[in-house]
Amino acid sequence: MMDNQLWQELQEYVQLHQSLILSEMIMSDPVLKQSEMIGLEEYINEKRRPSLKQILFQYIDEKGFTDAEVYKRAGIDRKHFSKIRSIKDYKPKKTTVIALSFALELTVDEAEELLDSGGFSLSESETYDLVVRFFLEREIYSLNKVNEYLDRFHLKPLGVVQ
Repeated sequence: MMDNQLWQELQEYVQLHQSLILSEMIMSDPVLKQSEMIGLEEYINEKRRPSLKQILFQYIDEKGFTDAEVYKRAGIDRKHFSKIRSIKDYKPKKTTVIALSFALELTVDEAEELLDSGGFSLSESETYDLVVRFFLEREIYSLNKVNEYLDRFHLKPLGVVQ
């Protein structure tokens, strides 16, 4: 027959030691160490680059366009553009960022910077991206023209030009 006193002591003993083991595991995990977290935060602060939103509106200012000119030329509606401007962590689709690159008449390097800031890139192994790069390199910024050639490759158009 089990002794209730002994049973209670055993439960407390196991609980105490499990708590100690868990604490040791947490403290020994390098990801969770305070000094490691500080190092990670410093790394992030040093390496973080401007957001897509920051770069987009910097280019709008530098190129001398109004917001309305940009979203109309990109073939996106005012509400969508407003989301990009207003919502802190809003991430537009790659095609939207490409359309904005054409609307702003960006160079290939500028377009790649804008795309990169949103986590995208122009791949040289994708036909869609090669068509986009072709027109950017030749400074042909007409979405109608780009879409005409995307259509010839049976690819999705960049936006509905208004």
